[in-house]
Amino acid sequence: MSKKPFYITTTLPYLNASPHIGFALEIIRADAIARYKDLMGHEVFFNTGTDEHGQKIYQAALDQGKDPQAYVDEIAKEFQGLKEKLGLYNDIHFVRTTDVHHKSSAQHFWKICDEAGYIYKKKYKGLYCVGCELFKTEKELINEECPVHPGKKPDEIEEENYFFKFSSFTDDLIALYNAREDFVKPDFRYNEIKNFVKGGLEDFSISRVKDRMPWGVPVPGDEDQVMYVWFDALTNYISTLGWPEDSKTFEKFWVNGTTLQIAGKDNLRQQSAMWQAMLMAANLPPTDNIIINGFIVSDGQKMSKSLGNVINPYDLVDEFGVDALRYFILRHVGLSEDSDVTVEKFKDAYNANLANGIGNLVSRILKMVTSYSVIFEFPDREDSLEEIQKEESFQEYREALESYDFNKAMDFIWKEVGDMDEFIAKEQPFKKIKEDEDTAKEDLAKLLLNLWYVSILLEPLLPNTAEKIQEHLAELKMPEEPLFVRKD
Repeated sequence: MSKKPFYITTTLPYLNASPHIGFALEIIRADAIARYKDLMGHEVFFNTGTDEHGQKIYQAALDQGKDPQAYVDEIAKEFQGLKEKLGLYNDIHFVRTTDVHHKSSAQHFWKICDEAGYIYKKKYKGLYCVGCELFKTEKELINEECPVHPGKKPDEIEEENYFFKFSSFTDDLIALYNAREDFVKPDFRYNEIKNFVKGGLEDFSISRVKDRMPWGVPVPGDEDQVMYVWFDALTNYISTLGWPEDSKTFEKFWVNGTTLQIAGKDNLRQQSAMWQAMLMAANLPPTDNIIINGFIVSDGQKMSKSLGNVINPYDLVDEFGVDALRYFILRHVGLSEDSDVTVEKFKDAYNANLANGIGNLVSRILKMVTSYSVIFEFPDREDSLEEIQKEESFQEYREALESYDFNKAMDFIWKEVGDMDEFIAKEQPFKKIKEDEDTAKEDLAKLLLNLWYVSILLEPLLPNTAEKIQEHLAELKMPEEPLFVRKD
């Protein structure tokens, strides 16, 4: 039986700063979905990368006295390093918008939209938020400032640019939203974008004058203009598939597969309206689903370098391990609302549920097994997966991950962990072994089988932990060190 193709992508983080925990949230969630779909028998294409053009990056490079390409090459390495640092899916694809193929793909996309009559040139005067890389209307501003980037008024720009006929797609976008009520998740973001589009769309600028901002993809047929960063960057979702040359891969995953994008709430308009209209203009299928995450804040404030409250995911991984970061994000960070995260909260969850929770459970079971010379033959992994899926309780786990409710999926697993702790407390095999050795070993065999099943369910969520548990079970001996060392 051929595998069903499944395509998933994060947004491309903008290379004006090093990786932060907000993007770690996005890519870890995407990774968990990719691994779950793989576990369920899909053929997965997982995309991420870096967005490397635009005014912010150009200015940041100039401020540091660096060539823009050298500047993005340096920071891109930090994001590419996340694959190893965060233990990401083996077959993940990484696209950079400065890649030669991506630039040619973006130019080809431009030509298609232009030939279809959706691009035109005009003189324009507007308020440009460099932080968002978007023109803003006065009604979008609060106290003359962008609400997403307070403290700095948008720049007033007057120049001749190319524009995309966004206004032509109001009815088509509303029809798309009405046809797919789960197109954007959660529901309140779906309603938000629907109301935005219903309020009327304005054509948006898709180029900048090269003399003022040279860092971008050249506009086809006009050497005096470069592409506006969003029009360039959004095409990564299909350029990564080899589009337009590799029609086979594109057809498999984008046309015939299920496509899913994950983005932050500040990307709602770009992902679920602008990009979808661009696809329509190019006569390409829209995305199937879009998940919108909330922000991570710290002590009630949005993370920023100026406030000194940025949490670096590299630092957390170095101190606690990659699966500790994955655990916290997948279980203790809200799915769509903003979540307050501090190092103290992280450490408390780590000690309570990893070191004292599953880590302690594994040690207790293996200590009894080795002490009492329990011999157990584990079933084949594929057979085990089939048996797990037959269990009525498994449907709770499956439904959670099919709806991308990581919190609920993790709660299901930790309930299993809690049930095993309760079983040990009730049956007390460590005492029973002196009076009824056979029954005590039967109890331990049940615990071993349940732990084996839990390790399989953990594979998409905490892959390193799942692998370590399976290695310990294969050897049936006490680990040399705990899965999770308590942090004081």
